[in-house]
Amino acid sequence: MTPGRCAVSTLTIFNSADARTPAETPQERPIPAVLGADLEVPVKGGRLVPYANLDYAASAPCLEPVNAAVAAALPAYSSVHRGAGYASQLTTARYEQARHTVRAFVGARPDDAVIFTRNTTDATNLLSRCLPAGTTTVVFDTEHHASLLPWERSVRLAPPAFPGAAVRAADEALAGIDGPKLLVVTAASNVTGELWPIAALAHIAHRHGARILVDAAQLVPHRRLNLTALGLDYVAFSGHKLYAPFGAGVLVGRGDWLADGEPYLKGGGAVRSVGDTAEWHDDPEPRHEAGTPNVLGAIALAAACDALNATGWTALVREEERLIARLRSGLASIEGVRELSLWGNDHPRVGIVSFTVDGHSAREVAEILSSEYGIGVRDGKFCAHPFVRHLLDGAEGGCDDPAVSAIRASIGIGTTQEHVDRLIEALRDLS
Repeated sequence: MTPGRCAVSTLTIFNSADARTPAETPQERPIPAVLGADLEVPVKGGRLVPYANLDYAASAPCLEPVNAAVAAALPAYSSVHRGAGYASQLTTARYEQARHTVRAFVGARPDDAVIFTRNTTDATNLLSRCLPAGTTTVVFDTEHHASLLPWERSVRLAPPAFPGAAVRAADEALAGIDGPKLLVVTAASNVTGELWPIAALAHIAHRHGARILVDAAQLVPHRRLNLTALGLDYVAFSGHKLYAPFGAGVLVGRGDWLADGEPYLKGGGAVRSVGDTAEWHDDPEPRHEAGTPNVLGAIALAAACDALNATGWTALVREEERLIARLRSGLASIEGVRELSLWGNDHPRVGIVSFTVDGHSAREVAEILSSEYGIGVRDGKFCAHPFVRHLLDGAEGGCDDPAVSAIRASIGIGTTQEHVDRLIEALRDLS
């Protein structure tokens, strides 16, 4: 038991079913509902129409089981880890159970650290602070800024022309680096939805004595992830992409770098003792979770993990693939609409599509879709400026330049065929 942590057995609070791994779930349940499915929004003329939320890649709505888990925790909400009172012990048990649930959700190794953060950006910045001295990071220009920017020493690789080129480029870059090295790559692009060959990249990284960090923010809401089977060293993702919009994320992975790194935050909970100097925890979880943690965020994140695993991925993936195929087919049928893709139309992807409309800026399209059709999409460069510029044939422009941007439509649980069809018809009207 970690010193300073409250000695509470989760079995005194939760029955054995709460500790099941995903493989032990006895049967699949219906796909859970999302809050806000009945939301109506105003459009021009003063009418109210059902909201077509096609902006899941930015923040997914809250699942009803997530809302229920947070509501159940609130009556006994209290401080964690050092309180002797019943409410504190109960909250501590729920918080640590959430850590166990997340560990099982990603298929982590038994000794992997599970550190709760604010989001994916927070998680990658935490790891960047814990890299051994002299570590060089290899990262593709296709990354979200959360994975592109935190590193002090980095080698930037150009967008690869095909998946095998990504593996080859990483191989060549890592071979030319001495000392500690880390390969950073997304699992699913937040711009195109395309899936990256993370297992092959992990193999290449390990062949060169490097480690790999995978940004799984856009993968885990859509596909099962098994860190151990894929050979990954670290994964990071956000709750607000995973139907748990309560301000929590997570970094999961090998504990040695994290245990040796300077505490991410310095304060209560991260220390064993304080005198003239501080003696920090060796355990990476308390070491990097100073202060009162976001308990409700962790509970919400774990509830989302449980809900997705209980539903079963087969039904989720089947419905998503049906809707995204309908969306992409509809976009392809409209003259002047161009889908953005790095590796071509046939490459596997999750439910994310970015596109442009000839004769209209991305912001203009997004505003018309919202104000006239009640459709929510995202416009801009999606915190992936180098990648979007590449997809737009090298066009230059800053974050607020409407001429160098795209529209992104993203789907998930709660998306209906009517939402997709409404977007297609709206774009036909516009073009």
